[in-house]
Amino acid sequence: MLKRGVMGNQACLQLNQRLKFQDRQFKLSNFDIQNQTIDSAFQNQMHAAASSSEKVAIPNCIYLNLEDLKCFEVVKRQYEQWGVIFDNCIAIQPSNPAFPAYSGQVVLMAAPKSGYLEVTFLRPVQFVSAFVTSSQRLVLSAYNRDRQLLAQTLLSGANLANSDAVVPPNTLLSVRASDIYSVSFCAFDGQFTVDDFSFCF
Repeated sequence: MLKRGVMGNQACLQLNQRLKFQDRQFKLSNFDIQNQTIDSAFQNQMHAAASSSEKVAIPNCIYLNLEDLKCFEVVKRQYEQWGVIFDNCIAIQPSNPAFPAYSGQVVLMAAPKSGYLEVTFLRPVQFVSAFVTSSQRLVLSAYNRDRQLLAQTLLSGANLANSDAVVPPNTLLSVRASDIYSVSFCAFDGQFTVDDFSFCF
């Protein structure tokens, strides 16, 4: 199903591939990540328990399930209960095959301003990762409470699918540092998608 796009090249397309829990566990095992929040069902259980008189421990690592987001939904405070707020971000189902989703159908994209997406944490984290596909070089930067740069990693060039790019689409980028309060994805006015965003305390 194709829906009319925004920002020129963006639209919605249904995809049939979805990452299984076991696959996700295997992918993140390279980073010794445990106690993840995996899907909305578990998320809803945690939220319900937190609303009651019971005390619930927040997982050490949280993986955001984007599949509950609607196409073209502005993403801001939907995951605030897990300690994360997005800025300049929308959810899409990519219609352009150059930007395949890594898992499921929904990815995040910078909008309304292209090329820059920011994520703020309500309490500091130590590790952030996401799968990124970009039309050009992209930098993932981590900052402390005072907006001082803590760590950076980069995608050296475009990694669009069905292109001659050296780097494959959905490349895993990650940053690790003490007391990360925010991260930014910057592709200098390029287009990019972010999938399977996760972070650890």
